[in-house]
Amino acid sequence: MNLIPLVAIWAVMAVAVLALAVIRMMSASHEDDTIHLREGDAGVIRQQDAYASRIAWMDRWGKTLTIVTVAYGLVLVGVYFYQLWMESTRVIAQ
Repeated sequence: MNLIPLVAIWAVMAVAVLALAVIRMMSASHEDDTIHLREGDAGVIRQQDAYASRIAWMDRWGKTLTIVTVAYGLVLVGVYFYQLWMESTRVIAQ
């Protein structure tokens, strides 16, 4: 079994995880951490709420994609070692 296409899929998933982490980090750097309590700040409060929900969405997808990528990578490693084991137990006819 050729593992190159499966490893390529894993690499794309790993790059997606890294890209999502960079996007999240860049987005969080522009976050307003100040707590706004005055009635005049209602617009800012709504913006902060929308921003927080967007960051939470990125966190949820980032965690999910990271778990899937790690699990997929571990399965690939298992398949690779299984192939090595099967190859080493094969009898060579002379």
